[in-house]
Amino acid sequence: MGERLAQEAPAEADLVLPIPDSGTPAAIGFSRATGIPFSEGLIKNRYVGRTFIQPDQGLREQGVKLKFNPLAEVAGKRVVVVDDSIVRGNTTRKIVQMLFEAGASEVHLRISSPPVIGQCYYGMDFADEDELIASSRSVEEVRQHVGATLACAPLARGVAGLHAAPAL
Repeated sequence: MGERLAQEAPAEADLVLPIPDSGTPAAIGFSRATGIPFSEGLIKNRYVGRTFIQPDQGLREQGVKLKFNPLAEVAGKRVVVVDDSIVRGNTTRKIVQMLFEAGASEVHLRISSPPVIGQCYYGMDFADEDELIASSRSVEEVRQHVGATLACAPLARGVAGLHAAPAL
Protein backbone atom coordinates (compact mmCIF):
# COMPACT_ATOMS: atom_id res chain seq x y z
CA MET A 1 0.00 0.00 0.00
CA GLY A 2 2.98 2.30 0.56
CA GLU A 3 4.21 1.78 -3.00
CA ARG A 4 0.77 2.68 -4.31
CA LEU A 5 0.66 5.73 -2.04
CA ALA A 6 4.04 6.85 -3.42
CA GLN A 7 2.66 6.66 -6.96
CA GLU A 8 -0.52 8.54 -6.05
CA ALA A 9 1.01 11.17 -3.75
CA PRO A 10 4.75 11.60 -4.29
CA ALA A 11 6.75 14.14 -2.31
CA GLU A 12 10.21 15.63 -2.66
CA ALA A 13 11.94 14.68 0.56
CA ASP A 14 15.16 13.53 2.20
CA LEU A 15 13.76 10.84 4.54
CA VAL A 16 10.70 8.60 4.88
CA LEU A 17 9.66 8.00 8.50
CA PRO A 18 6.93 5.70 9.80
CA ILE A 19 4.75 6.57 12.74
CA PRO A 20 5.66 3.42 14.69
CA ASP A 21 4.42 0.79 14.54
CA SER A 22 1.31 1.12 12.42
CA GLY A 23 2.96 3.12 9.65
CA THR A 24 6.06 0.98 9.20
CA PRO A 25 4.94 -1.38 6.39
CA ALA A 26 3.56 1.46 4.26
CA ALA A 27 6.63 3.65 4.95
CA ILE A 28 8.93 0.85 3.76
CA GLY A 29 6.88 0.55 0.57
CA PHE A 30 6.86 4.33 0.06
CA SER A 31 10.64 4.42 0.50
CA ARG A 32 11.24 1.56 -1.93
CA ALA A 33 8.98 3.07 -4.58
CA THR A 34 10.52 6.55 -4.39
CA GLY A 35 14.13 5.74 -3.56
CA ILE A 36 13.95 8.14 -0.60
CA PRO A 37 15.88 6.64 2.34
CA PHE A 38 13.82 4.99 5.09
CA SER A 39 14.62 6.06 8.64
CA GLU A 40 13.37 5.24 12.10
CA GLY A 41 13.26 8.98 12.76
CA LEU A 42 10.63 8.62 15.48
CA ILE A 43 11.39 6.37 18.41
CA LYS A 44 8.43 4.86 20.20
CA ASN A 45 8.42 4.35 23.95
CA ARG A 46 6.93 0.88 24.24
CA TYR A 47 5.86 1.45 27.84
CA VAL A 48 3.20 4.02 26.96
CA GLY A 49 -0.18 2.56 25.98
CA ARG A 50 -2.61 3.48 23.21
CA THR A 51 -3.05 7.25 23.27
CA PHE A 52 -6.06 7.61 20.98
CA ILE A 53 -8.34 5.77 23.43
CA GLN A 54 -7.51 7.94 26.46
CA PRO A 55 -10.69 9.49 27.92
CA ASP A 56 -9.74 13.17 27.52
CA GLN A 57 -7.64 15.37 25.27
CA GLY A 58 -5.13 16.39 27.97
CA LEU A 59 -4.23 12.76 28.67
CA ARG A 60 -3.94 12.01 24.93
CA GLU A 61 -1.55 14.95 24.37
CA GLN A 62 0.58 14.06 27.38
CA GLY A 63 0.72 10.45 26.20
CA VAL A 64 1.95 11.47 22.73
CA LYS A 65 4.80 13.52 24.22
CA LEU A 66 5.86 10.53 26.28
CA LYS A 67 5.32 7.98 23.53
CA PHE A 68 7.25 9.46 20.57
CA ASN A 69 10.69 11.04 20.39
CA PRO A 70 12.07 12.41 17.12
CA LEU A 71 15.73 11.74 16.40
CA ALA A 72 18.20 14.54 15.65
CA GLU A 73 18.64 13.24 12.09
CA VAL A 74 15.39 14.98 11.07
CA ALA A 75 16.98 18.42 11.61
CA GLY A 76 17.19 20.34 8.36
CA LYS A 77 15.46 17.52 6.44
CA ARG A 78 12.32 17.33 4.36
CA VAL A 79 10.50 14.30 5.76
CA VAL A 80 7.62 12.14 4.57
CA VAL A 81 5.78 10.75 7.59
CA VAL A 82 3.67 7.67 6.86
CA ASP A 83 0.89 6.24 9.03
CA ASP A 84 -1.95 3.81 8.50
CA SER A 85 -4.78 6.16 9.56
CA ILE A 86 -5.86 9.37 11.24
CA VAL A 87 -8.62 9.03 13.82
CA ARG A 88 -9.02 12.31 15.73
CA GLY A 89 -5.97 14.00 14.24
CA ASN A 90 -4.63 15.18 17.58
CA THR A 91 -1.83 12.62 17.83
CA THR A 92 -0.83 13.32 14.25
CA ARG A 93 -0.84 17.08 14.83
CA LYS A 94 1.38 16.66 17.91
CA ILE A 95 3.84 14.44 16.02
CA VAL A 96 4.07 16.99 13.19
CA GLN A 97 4.75 19.74 15.77
CA MET A 98 7.42 17.61 17.42
CA LEU A 99 9.15 17.02 14.07
CA PHE A 100 9.21 20.75 13.32
CA GLU A 101 10.51 21.44 16.84
CA ALA A 102 13.27 18.86 16.18
CA GLY A 103 14.29 20.89 13.13
CA ALA A 104 12.52 19.26 10.18
CA SER A 105 12.30 21.81 7.36
CA GLU A 106 9.20 20.24 5.76
CA VAL A 107 6.75 17.57 6.86
CA HIS A 108 4.71 15.68 4.27
CA LEU A 109 2.10 13.37 5.80
CA ARG A 110 0.96 10.32 3.87
CA ILE A 111 -1.84 8.06 5.13
CA SER A 112 -2.18 4.58 3.64
CA SER A 113 -5.90 4.21 4.32
CA PRO A 114 -8.88 6.30 3.27
CA PRO A 115 -10.06 8.90 5.81
CA VAL A 116 -11.88 7.46 8.85
CA ILE A 117 -15.32 9.04 8.56
CA GLY A 118 -17.48 6.84 10.78
CA GLN A 119 -17.46 4.61 13.81
CA CYS A 120 -16.54 0.94 13.69
CA TYR A 121 -18.98 -1.39 15.37
CA TYR A 122 -16.75 -4.46 15.01
CA GLY A 123 -14.39 -4.02 17.92
CA MET A 124 -12.44 -0.79 17.38
CA ASP A 125 -13.07 1.66 20.20
CA PHE A 126 -13.29 4.92 18.22
CA ALA A 127 -14.52 8.25 19.42
CA ASP A 128 -18.00 9.56 18.73
CA GLU A 129 -18.43 10.33 15.05
CA ASP A 130 -18.23 14.09 15.65
CA GLU A 131 -14.74 13.60 17.16
CA LEU A 132 -13.43 11.81 14.05
CA ILE A 133 -11.46 14.43 12.17
CA ALA A 134 -12.51 13.36 8.69
CA SER A 135 -16.20 12.87 9.47
CA SER A 136 -17.01 16.54 8.86
CA ARG A 137 -13.83 17.97 7.27
CA SER A 138 -12.29 17.87 3.83
CA VAL A 139 -8.74 16.59 3.30
CA GLU A 140 -7.65 20.25 3.02
CA GLU A 141 -9.24 21.08 6.39
CA VAL A 142 -7.54 18.05 7.96
CA ARG A 143 -4.24 19.21 6.42
CA GLN A 144 -4.65 22.62 8.05
CA HIS A 145 -5.42 20.96 11.40
CA VAL A 146 -2.33 18.72 11.38
CA GLY A 147 0.01 21.37 9.94
CA ALA A 148 1.62 19.36 7.14
CA THR A 149 0.99 18.57 3.50
CA LEU A 150 -1.40 15.63 3.45
CA ALA A 151 -2.48 12.85 1.15
CA CYS A 152 -4.70 9.91 2.05
CA ALA A 153 -5.43 6.78 0.07
CA PRO A 154 -8.61 7.19 -1.95
CA LEU A 155 -11.64 5.26 -0.72
CA ALA A 156 -11.99 3.46 -4.06
CA ARG A 157 -8.72 1.62 -3.54
CA GLY A 158 -9.18 0.78 0.12
CA VAL A 159 -9.83 -2.89 -0.56
CA ALA A 160 -8.04 -3.07 -3.92
CA GLY A 161 -4.73 -2.16 -2.29
CA LEU A 162 -4.93 -5.25 -0.11
CA HIS A 163 -4.81 -7.48 -3.15
CA ALA A 164 -2.18 -5.59 -5.16
CA ALA A 165 0.94 -7.30 -3.80
CA PRO A 166 1.98 -10.60 -5.37
CA ALA A 167 2.09 -13.65 -3.11
CA LEU A 168 5.50 -14.59 -1.78
